[in-house]
Amino acid sequence: MEKLHPKAIWLFFFHLFFGSLIPNIFFVFWIVIFTSGVGVLGNENRYVAGPLIAGLYFVLNVVSYYVIAKLTYKYWRYELEEDAFRKESGIIWKKYVSIPYERIQNVDITRGILARILGFSTLNVQTAGYSGGYQRGGMGTGMSEGHIPAVSKEAAEKIRVWVMHRITGKKSGL
Repeated sequence: MEKLHPKAIWLFFFHLFFGSLIPNIFFVFWIVIFTSGVGVLGNENRYVAGPLIAGLYFVLNVVSYYVIAKLTYKYWRYELEEDAFRKESGIIWKKYVSIPYERIQNVDITRGILARILGFSTLNVQTAGYSGGYQRGGMGTGMSEGHIPAVSKEAAEKIRVWVMHRITGKKSGL
């Protein structure tokens, strides 16, 4: 099975970081408010606890987001077989998707600003009968069934051409 573009780690990291930015700012704000005036090193440093705890919380979040992004990249795979397009993803809960070529209607390639900066493309394999739809630039629910978040530009174009050839070749014989 094929792996994603190596810089996909940064896509996953930024998605996690910015996706939780508002709740984290809110949480840090309350940490600073509730721990202000708590002495850590004595009375002369009694306003140090809040920013110290908030800074530690921020660093732990960034490190955990990076670890999760690395693991997400490690366990995301896709493959083009003779009968179907297959992908698997997930760190704790694995998700296996197999899309027969007969169900594929279109293959879209998108490149957002982050993808252009990092040098990869997002591939969306659109299928007949899938109700999830397509969410622009998203990684949450609502993505196409055959969503691949980060492949090289060349690989995305090759996949699109190959899959479109497979589906048009099958339909022409009907």
